Amino acid sequence: MEQISKNSRIKSIATFVLGMVLICVVFELLGKIKGNPLVFPGGGEVLKTFFRLMGEPQTYRLILTTLVHLFVSLLISFSIGIAVGVAEGLCNFLHRLLYPLMTLLRSIPMIVLVVITMVLASYSKVPYIVCALVLVPFISEAVCEGCRNIDRDLVDVYRMNGSFSMRILFSVYIPLVSGYLKQSFVNATGIGIKIIVTTEYLVQTKDSLGKAIFTSGYFNEYQEIYAYALIMILLVLLFTELPLGIIRLAKKNQKK
Repeated sequence: MEQISKNSRIKSIATFVLGMVLICVVFELLGKIKGNPLVFPGGGEVLKTFFRLMGEPQTYRLILTTLVHLFVSLLISFSIGIAVGVAEGLCNFLHRLLYPLMTLLRSIPMIVLVVITMVLASYSKVPYIVCALVLVPFISEAVCEGCRNIDRDLVDVYRMNGSFSMRILFSVYIPLVSGYLKQSFVNATGIGIKIIVTTEYLVQTKDSLGKAIFTSGYFNEYQEIYAYALIMILLVLLFTELPLGIIRLAKKNQKK
C-alpha cells in the first residue's frame, strides 16, 4: 500500500511537471504566432527575470505585502462564510433570503465592486473588503452544502443532548464539513490571490505585487509581468498543496 501511494505521488509530480512544460510550449507558440518578442519574450528570458527577481530583497517585501492582504482576507472570508453557511444550512428561509445577495456578489464585475469600494472605504482597506466580498459566497455555499449533507442521525444525537451552541458548531458541524472546507480553501486561495493582486493594481497599493505589475506594464517590461505571474503560481501551490500535504501526512502517521 505504501509503495502504491509513493508511485501515485511520483506520477502526480511528473504530471504536474508535464503540465508546466505544456504551458511553456503554448507560450512559445503564442510568441511565434504574435511575432512580437516584446509582448511574448522567450521562456528563457522569463526564467532569467524570475530568478533575478527572486534574488532581490524588494521582491520579498512585495510578496509579504500581498500575502498579508491575502491571509487577512481569507480569515475574514472564512469567519463570515462559515457562520453564514451554517446558518443557511440550518434555515432554508435564510438560504432563500440571502440567495439573491450571494448571487449578486458572485456575478458582479470585479472592477465595479472595486470602484464602489474605493468610494466607500479608504484605499488601504479596499483589497481586504473586495476579496472578502467575492469569497464569502463561495465559502458559505460550500459550508451550506456540507451541512445539508450531514447524516441526519448524527444531528438528532446532538439535539438529544441540548440545543445548538458554539461547542456543537466546532465539535460536530465543522469536523463533518471539513472536506468541503478543504476544497473551498484551495479554491479561495487561488481566486483570492488573483483578486488581491488585481485590487492592488487598481488602487496602486505601495510595495505590493499589484503595484509592481503596474510599474512593469507601464515601462513595457513584459518579461517581469510573466515572472511575477510565476511567483503568484508558486505562492498558490505553496499555500494550498503544502497544508493539505501536511494534513495527509499527519493522518497517515495517526493510522500507524
